[in-house]
Amino acid sequence: MKTNDFLVEILTEELPPKALPKLIKAFYDQVIDGVKKSGLNFKESQSFATPRRLAILIQDLNEKQQEQNIERKGPALTAAYDKEGNPTKAALGFAKSCGIELSKAETIKTDKGEWLYYKSTAPGKTVEALLPTIIQQALAKLPIPKLMHWGDSKHAFVRPVHNVLMMLGDRVVDATLFDLKSSNITYGHRFHHPEKVTLEQASDYKQALEKAYVLVDFNERKTLIREQVEVLAKKQKGEAQMSDALLNEVTSIVEWPVALLGNYDKRFLEVPKEVLILSMETNQKYFPIVNGAGQLLPYFITISNIQSTQPETVIHGNERVMTARLADAEFFFEVDMKTPLADRSKKLESIVFQKQLGTLSDKVKRVATLAENIANTIKGDPELIRRAVLLSKNDLVTDMVGEFPELQGIMGRYYAIHDKEPEEVAEALNELYMPRFSGDFLPATKTGIALALADRIDTLVGIFGIGKAPTGDKDPFALRRATLGVLRIIIENRLALDLKTLFSLSEGLYGDKINHKNLVDDILNFCNDRLKNWAQEQGISAKVFAAVAAKHLHDPYDIKKRLDAVNDFIQLPEAEHLAAANKRVYNILSKQGAPKQSQIEQSLLQDKAEKILAEKVAKKSQVIAQLNYHDTLFALADLQQPIDTFFDEVMVMADDEKIRNNRLALLVSIKELFGSVADLSQLAH
Repeated sequence: MKTNDFLVEILTEELPPKALPKLIKAFYDQVIDGVKKSGLNFKESQSFATPRRLAILIQDLNEKQQEQNIERKGPALTAAYDKEGNPTKAALGFAKSCGIELSKAETIKTDKGEWLYYKSTAPGKTVEALLPTIIQQALAKLPIPKLMHWGDSKHAFVRPVHNVLMMLGDRVVDATLFDLKSSNITYGHRFHHPEKVTLEQASDYKQALEKAYVLVDFNERKTLIREQVEVLAKKQKGEAQMSDALLNEVTSIVEWPVALLGNYDKRFLEVPKEVLILSMETNQKYFPIVNGAGQLLPYFITISNIQSTQPETVIHGNERVMTARLADAEFFFEVDMKTPLADRSKKLESIVFQKQLGTLSDKVKRVATLAENIANTIKGDPELIRRAVLLSKNDLVTDMVGEFPELQGIMGRYYAIHDKEPEEVAEALNELYMPRFSGDFLPATKTGIALALADRIDTLVGIFGIGKAPTGDKDPFALRRATLGVLRIIIENRLALDLKTLFSLSEGLYGDKINHKNLVDDILNFCNDRLKNWAQEQGISAKVFAAVAAKHLHDPYDIKKRLDAVNDFIQLPEAEHLAAANKRVYNILSKQGAPKQSQIEQSLLQDKAEKILAEKVAKKSQVIAQLNYHDTLFALADLQQPIDTFFDEVMVMADDEKIRNNRLALLVSIKELFGSVADLSQLAH
């Protein structure tokens, strides 16, 4: 079958940079999915994205579908004709939907009777007929939160559309999108080559635009920017800070990247480096430069979208803007330090935490009680935690955090150090927000741990308490992230903390502000779901998690230790047999209800198998009391043979009631022994 290269490009006004990677991925996925569903084969495909265009090239695409075999099953004959043999509406409707006379429909027999049936072969459609619809449907499905209208057009898109290019080989694919007729024409760089670029072949796209000062390949552009930035930073004996998020955003802003080095006054280095970096990255999209010790150097790198004949003019303009930005930050920092952090508490009384839950001042008071409780449990210093809680939200009312909300906690730490607060208190103000993102550092001080946990728990209980728990993809209060933070802090710091107790305490602190039945249980279930997801990321299987979850525990670190023990245990050759035996034990006991005796009577043990098992169970019970979870399960592994022999040779449900009850008591002891770590019967599922 004949093949050809297909190209589509949508040329627009500047697209939102942070959304560009997501837009092109969605566009590419939708188009390729549509092509595959149409039965069209191809060799390779590639997407392209710049600030002004979304494009896809599909190489060696079949120019036509294969012949289509059409098979349709209609109504049953009993429903297709009435008693007089006349066709019913169902039969006539079936024929019409197939585009045939009813007489051309066949009859097919199945186990359930006879049915009308139609089979035919239709010629495959050409790609010129299929692709315009595929493209249109793909564009309609893009994740665009807010559509834009322009001019008198009834159409809407993420940004106004100026041109549509659609080609198959050397031919234009006839289509109309956004009231624009498709062509083989595109446009180059807005300044360097604003003229038309006419393509002879779809495959010429990338090279033709490069001659017009447009690097259409997003990843190639990103790599070029990284390389240019690294070279300039190295010349200053430094290293550029390049987060992937910023690199992607800068790549989404330029079509012809040129890296330029600028500098700023060394006096600004007296301002906390986090402030300078945030100002550079967020406001200006500059790359900061640091030395080997991680200290800022007075330089920055900007990526220009033009290759200027006077780069020094471009650099000077950026330096002026940079100086103004840093001067603002310097001013905020100096003004903030004139007021001690402790003197800002009063302002929290007028800032709403959540309208149903009160002010930030109310929150601080609740967190104080919770944090002190946690500090006592983990042997923290109550005096330090009280001071840290008092100051914990005060940096929110500083000028700096007002300008840069991302610096909450970070600035609290700097201001606390300036005010000569205890070192651990200052650190705790920053640790309150840790972890800020997946994989981030955790609080290291006991004061910081107590504060971070108490603040998140208060938020969880309050928001759940007013019925605003996350639903679907919506989580406006970031409760999933807060919960994962609680779990990570407890588990990775190896803390013995009972979440049910803490949630109950928090609920009581809210008083009549919340009224939610089963609040604590609902939050625990929510935490359990997050813990399950976290455990699976750590390589813990669903059945291992179920075995531990069946214990209904509320101490995350204790749960983690059990999960690790069971995860190691299932690698043993005896594990499968023991899991099956435990399931059998559980099934027998669940049918019998409450046991009629709790102790095993030695005199009622008759068979050799039950005597051996009872003796081994008694010995293991004494031994495992001194062992950790891991060693307990491994110590129980050698009970596999006597348990199997017991079930092979002994009738549990003996006719003699005393013997039967004694054997059930033995099963209870086995259940308790193995259940001390987890419900191993769950492993047999």
